[in-house]
Amino acid sequence: MTRFDLNFPGGTPNALVEAIEKASGKPLNAIIPDEHANTLLPALKMNAVTVPQLFAALGEASRKIVTFKNHGVQETSYAFRTQPQPTDDSIWHFYFVQSNSPQESKVCQFFQLAPYLDTYKIEDITTAIETGWKMLGETEPPEIKFHKDTKLLIAVGEPSKLVLIQSVLTQLKQEKSMETKVRETSSAAKSGEKTGKQ
Repeated sequence: MTRFDLNFPGGTPNALVEAIEKASGKPLNAIIPDEHANTLLPALKMNAVTVPQLFAALGEASRKIVTFKNHGVQETSYAFRTQPQPTDDSIWHFYFVQSNSPQESKVCQFFQLAPYLDTYKIEDITTAIETGWKMLGETEPPEIKFHKDTKLLIAVGEPSKLVLIQSVLTQLKQEKSMETKVRETSSAAKSGEKTGKQ
């Protein structure tokens, strides 16, 4: 097969195809799906390489493995491939493979809201929590329900998403603590004024 030297600065799959055609002096049959057309490829510098060698190396270099806390693994890779035995006239197609990220197992957690309900309505608290999930782009947020008799907020979802609930309650606790200090300071000041007048 034709060998050529390639100095590709990086770019899209289409840019790589054009660089190969220019370097080899031959047309390259390639199909690039629209959904992968903007994939950013790394810089490549090769000497006396063939197209199959180049694409095989690109596939290996693109492999990325991510390990999650729940021991799940996600793998991504991309390159061009063809069937059967490659030749100068083969038709190559660009692929981008990404295994689905493993989902965490759902858990049920309980949050006591009684300390916050003398200052905030339950709707205020749940709306703040749901707004946080919405801003994070969560398409499947946890399910939350308030149990009036026990003042418990019951939440079912993935642990990493339930962390946001505790974050909201922590902020409300700090706000309430600050308001209490302001009231105590104000009461002390008024008490001092009365004592001074006497």
